[in-house]
Amino acid sequence: MGIEKTGERPIYKLTGHSLIGDKRTTPIRGDLADISLAGKLFAPHYAVPMLRTGIAPVTEIRAEPHATAMPVSALMHGEEFAVLDVAGEWAWGYCLHDNYLGYLRFSELGADFDATHIVSAPATLLVATPSTKSPVVARYPMGAQLACGALSECGNYFSSENGFVPVAHLSEIGEVEASPADLAERLIGTPYSWGGRSGDAIDCSGLVQLVFGLKGLLAPRDADMQQAEFGDDLPEDVPLARGDLVFFPGHVGIMADAENIIHANGTAMAVSLEPLAAAAARFAEHERTIVARKRVAL
Repeated sequence: MGIEKTGERPIYKLTGHSLIGDKRTTPIRGDLADISLAGKLFAPHYAVPMLRTGIAPVTEIRAEPHATAMPVSALMHGEEFAVLDVAGEWAWGYCLHDNYLGYLRFSELGADFDATHIVSAPATLLVATPSTKSPVVARYPMGAQLACGALSECGNYFSSENGFVPVAHLSEIGEVEASPADLAERLIGTPYSWGGRSGDAIDCSGLVQLVFGLKGLLAPRDADMQQAEFGDDLPEDVPLARGDLVFFPGHVGIMADAENIIHANGTAMAVSLEPLAAAAARFAEHERTIVARKRVAL
């Protein structure tokens, strides 16, 4: 802090370097900051985060607190969210798995619970009774975390919440056998949606975050973050292999093999499988069509 004197009245001003990092993950806004930033960044008020858990199948996280605001990410059932402020129906805070900030409806948050399983199929249904003819209570997309109880007598369903979920659609958390590329292939045809990261709607970096997250590997939220922080750079003389990440300007995909890529894209408006060369051709106006190639150790 420096002091300037104008006449007899001193003027105080802040000097030095700003410590604000990425605005997408630094929990501060004009009037409020996370208590962890006290003494590091100035804010009129500091808040101790209130930890809550997603209780809706998927909750959209928005850039601003209103229904028509741009979605920036999503909170899955069973994921934790740190609430810093509540105003009306909207809460502001960040996801604990990636520190990504935004606004969501407070009513879609609840008390924490001990999730045991995660949906590893594109989606599953919570049904009223353990039967193929039972009415549907809710739909949970890939990535949703559930607290499951005993097996049904038929052995095909787990009890969960107020119903039953097919065993075939679930994996124990931390025990997903399918590879990230296998999981991405299961999502081919899933609608593209900016900010999506579930088996119901997904964007390019959301696909990467979801399928690697099921394997216990936590990727940052956005493509530029993933390019900077996730995986190891692949030398140009090393051939691409299944599961490698390829980054384009503002975009990312997962290799199905040495020549084909799986990616959520706005051309197909879905997760699609296509030749890498065809995907790269759509970035021809850029100096480099492929800006990075990375491999993630499993």
